[in-house]
Amino acid sequence: MASRALPAQAKQLFHHLFEEASLGIAVEDLDGQLLIANPAFCSMLGYREDELCSMRCCDFANPEDSQDDWALFQQLRAGVIDQYSLEKRYVRKDGTRFWGRLNISILKDGDPGSSPVVFAFIEDITERKHAEKALRDSDERFRLAAQAAKMYAYEWDVATDKVKRSAEYANVLGQSDSEKLLTRQQLLASIHPEDRTLFVDSANDVTPQNPTQHISYRVLRPDGSGVWLEKSARGFFDNEGKLQRMIGMVADITERKQVEQAHRESEEKLRLLLNSTAQGICGMDLASGAPYPSEECRISRAIGTGEGVHADDEVFWRANGTSFPAEYWSYPQRTGQEVVGTVVAFIDISERKLAEAALASVSRRLIEAQEGERSRIGRELHDDIGQRLALLSVELQQLNEDPPNLDQVRLRIAELHKQTIEIAADVQSLSRELHSSKLQYLGITAAMRGFCQEFAKQQRVEIDFRTDDLPNSLPPDISLCFFRVLQEALHNSAKHSGVRYFEVRLWRKSGEIHLTVGDSGVGFDIEAAKASQGLGLISMAERLKLLKGTFSIESELHRGTTIRARVPFGSEGDSMDAHA
Repeated sequence: MASRALPAQAKQLFHHLFEEASLGIAVEDLDGQLLIANPAFCSMLGYREDELCSMRCCDFANPEDSQDDWALFQQLRAGVIDQYSLEKRYVRKDGTRFWGRLNISILKDGDPGSSPVVFAFIEDITERKHAEKALRDSDERFRLAAQAAKMYAYEWDVATDKVKRSAEYANVLGQSDSEKLLTRQQLLASIHPEDRTLFVDSANDVTPQNPTQHISYRVLRPDGSGVWLEKSARGFFDNEGKLQRMIGMVADITERKQVEQAHRESEEKLRLLLNSTAQGICGMDLASGAPYPSEECRISRAIGTGEGVHADDEVFWRANGTSFPAEYWSYPQRTGQEVVGTVVAFIDISERKLAEAALASVSRRLIEAQEGERSRIGRELHDDIGQRLALLSVELQQLNEDPPNLDQVRLRIAELHKQTIEIAADVQSLSRELHSSKLQYLGITAAMRGFCQEFAKQQRVEIDFRTDDLPNSLPPDISLCFFRVLQEALHNSAKHSGVRYFEVRLWRKSGEIHLTVGDSGVGFDIEAAKASQGLGLISMAERLKLLKGTFSIESELHRGTTIRARVPFGSEGDSMDAHA
């Protein structure tokens, strides 16, 4: 090794890695004679380095494992392979054994006359081997337990369709011995309806290349109860590959399924609990004493009563003297049957409380707005339409009681007919404010255009309404949303903008429907408007939020206002338009 020149820094680095590595490292010649060994390898075997360097690798190898190792080492020497790995046992100096994973590689120097050396890296895998053995033992115990449980054997003759079962099936299925022999078709009738397809297909999937079958399914007992069964079987075929018979075992796994279901439910409850405790968990135990007087603290009731406590109206205090509303769950902790403490999971519900307060405020304002609208409609009906109808009734009564000559009757009837038409028009206008029949029967474009024309005529304003690339039809909820936004936006503009000209645009672009309502009026302070008592802006925003849309306002004092609304409109609308 001394002849193999390395730069000083590389030598120092190699020496450090060699000495400090947790893996056992040894260098040996092609005869298996150790040349050097690092401290980790010496510690594994319990020898000093000088003792190991006087030994061959086979001297501390378990004799039962040496044969495989030596065979691979011979291939390495012959140049057939340049590395190999295997797991083997080693014998320590004190005679005890441990499992190691050995990785061998050969280093050939290009210098003439130098001999190759072998690097051996050994990892102690004793703990892993013990764990694997424990797992195998556990699997074996489980297999034996399953065999000792309720099981029965069966054989299915494909040619006769007869299924023969061992006597134990009666206890598993709750049936009499008289049903021990039956056809598979008869057996199928007792399979749970949801599992019959699986039961049939599993037999069809058995082939000479895949002769085994392993399925779980449910069977209905005569008393109506169900039982989970697990079937493990093997198919036997003739020389032509045709299935002749199947032989297997069937086990009752109902309890296992129940445990699995209970485990899933428990995991789900735990997941929900952990999700609900995202902001804090604390604990109290009787040994350290409760931090609050038990008679004043609802949390400690879990210790006193042994029952869980839930509260969503508690107030927690911070160290700085501030407080916050909290919702918490307090669960008793037990050692055996004795309650020894409680675990408390809590969340800060400040945002929820603020949201509830905001919702209550919006609800109150909405109710007030509804009542105001009802009052307006009531006044409209009573003070205007009602009075006009009453006057029309009086005039008709006078015409009946004191009819003038025929010419005057005709003139009076024509005048009354005109009044009736005007009343009907006003009633129709009021009705359209509540529900647009055009929107329902003619679509969004016709309804909006009609509303703009009527609104312009009533308010004596000019409205430029334009549409572009709209589908033939929109879903009713989208149409109604945009129609209400248009109504609210135009009413607000006519009332507050101070101008008589408005622009309305409705179009489709990039999978969305867009609506803008703009004016060049006085504008307003957006934040002040949102903080006011009005519900117009809130109602427009909430309508769009329900459809996963967006609502925005652009406004500056003396520079006009533009209201923008957009709603996603997917492939359904596009396909309808293309089909048309």
